Amino acid sequence: MSNKFDALKSSDDSGEEETGSKDLQKAEKESLTPIDVPAGEHKLQYAYCLWFSRRSPGKQASVQNYDQNLKLIGRFASVEQFWALYSHLVRPSDLQSHSDFHLFKVGIKPMWEDEANQRGGKLILRLRKGLASRCWENLVLAMLGEQFMVGEEICGAVVSIRYQEDIISVWNKTASDSSTTARIRDTLRRVLNLPPNTILEYKTHNDSLKLFPEKSFPGLYWKCLNKNMITLICIVRSRRSADYIDHGQFDAY
Repeated sequence: MSNKFDALKSSDDSGEEETGSKDLQKAEKESLTPIDVPAGEHKLQYAYCLWFSRRSPGKQASVQNYDQNLKLIGRFASVEQFWALYSHLVRPSDLQSHSDFHLFKVGIKPMWEDEANQRGGKLILRLRKGLASRCWENLVLAMLGEQFMVGEEICGAVVSIRYQEDIISVWNKTASDSSTTARIRDTLRRVLNLPPNTILEYKTHNDSLKLFPEKSFPGLYWKCLNKNMITLICIVRSRRSADYIDHGQFDAY
């Protein structure tokens, strides 16, 4: 990929299977390369990778085409490196339908079968259209600033743009740790200023897997089945918009 932002361009997925596979292999190697933090920059507690994916509407989901559509946009390990990347990105609300941003710690792929995710789950918030950009930014800043206070439990977060609604999810390592998932839930409510009646669904990756037939996700199903899947950093925003969230704009479902 000649330009890391080419991943944000629309694709019909035709004739790109071999290229997509090679791009993913290259991205996986690149994502594990140590990130240098120049002297004077504010180092984050964890280094992160930002991924992008887009599935053509109507195309059946599978592990293969998910892999092919997953593109590494960039990596960062300091506040300054984050803003250098983030300031050039399209805002989630401006993305085409069936597009996703995945922000995960270095070494963790945004896939269920990744070792760090296998026994985990995700907290899901469904949003009305138009709220994704502000909520995603607040969530990202809370993650980088370690506001969740759950140690290494946070794996990453995803914002998914869909036709009638948008979805934000926070992935953690241990679905069986109810105290940790409760703290993540409470923190998410606080950092997004959610109204009290907003419903946050928690779903284990094992439950998500059951929603798909084996024939659609053969590799993922087999791997997971055989593996028994069961310092607050102050980040100054360079811009502020007036799109404050009205408590009545969230869907309670």
